[in-house]
Amino acid sequence: MDFTLDDQQKAFRSTLREFVDREIIPVASEWERTGRYPTEIVDQLRGLGLFGMTTPEEYGGLGLDMVSFALVYEEIARGWMGIAGILGSHNLSCWMIARHGTEEQKTRFLPKLASGEHRTGIGLTEPGAGTDLQGITTTARADGDDFIVNGTKMWITNARHADVLPVLVKTDPTADPAHRGMSVLIVDANSPGYSVSRDIGKLGYKGTESCEVVLQDVRVPRANLLGGIEGRGMQQVLSGLEIGRLNIAARSVGIAQAAFDAALDYAKNRTAFGKPIADFQAIQLKLADIATELQAARLMTYWAASRADAGNRVDMEAGMAKYFASEVAIKASLESMRVHGGYGYSTEYVVERLYRDAPLMSIGEGTNDIMRTVIAKALVSGKGQVR
Repeated sequence: MDFTLDDQQKAFRSTLREFVDREIIPVASEWERTGRYPTEIVDQLRGLGLFGMTTPEEYGGLGLDMVSFALVYEEIARGWMGIAGILGSHNLSCWMIARHGTEEQKTRFLPKLASGEHRTGIGLTEPGAGTDLQGITTTARADGDDFIVNGTKMWITNARHADVLPVLVKTDPTADPAHRGMSVLIVDANSPGYSVSRDIGKLGYKGTESCEVVLQDVRVPRANLLGGIEGRGMQQVLSGLEIGRLNIAARSVGIAQAAFDAALDYAKNRTAFGKPIADFQAIQLKLADIATELQAARLMTYWAASRADAGNRVDMEAGMAKYFASEVAIKASLESMRVHGGYGYSTEYVVERLYRDAPLMSIGEGTNDIMRTVIAKALVSGKGQVR
């Protein structure tokens, strides 16, 4: 099995890497400390076409293969994880619209989303429902040719910059099982009753906002029901979370790469007892562990992405990649901090930001405990194999 990138993917990665080194890494720490929104970087992401990664070419997007998709998140998260977050939920929603939307919805929404002229996110999590999406309480009551939506969504990335927001709702709150009564509505963020009530403070994942969104008697045209069919929302969201987990796995690889790069550079340049600390076996063992686990996480992520490119469902593969890579990111950031010693705890070095960003990767798009159950269920059912 060959995990070598083809020439086009190598050239694409090279372009991304140069962009990150030139435009993101030099400003990331300062802009995070000052709370500055990365407007200039977002504008350049538009120019690179990265808001259209998951949009087919016929609707103005790049229509990237999943390996190239992973490369984007790996390289950008290496520079600043928050920037990768700006692209993450946007492209997940574009993918859902492209895969499940009606032709009219694709034509109406995707071209402006792909160009970055319009922005989006995804409205799933609620104050009392994260992992248990069937426990959401946001409702959409039919009223003629419209739905009237009421509820609250939490942790919404891009909320203050979204023009439209696909929102998971219950169109039939009495359905049993609950998922049969769940639908996705594409909500216009300028609708009366739609408001971003607050930004949620976070340990890391700075650069992009995470907000509470309140929907109070928001009127949404039935034409904005994703796919035009009620009761398919849970399936639509779960299919989107497959590529969302590839995104998280790739971001985790990027964080781990940045942690390794920082540790290696520091170890070569920091001296103790008259020689670089890289000459000490204790430091060498840490570097070897980080590098080995990093490469394993990268290969697992590319493997899952290549399986998706081959047209397979990748619930188990994406779950494995997300679970393993996110744990590697957490460990790599901590071990890099230990290599740095006291300086690793200082805001003068990038490692403390990586240490704060990494834990979110074990939570986003399904906690790692949930990933383990997804993997186990695939194995027990026979839908997944390890060979």
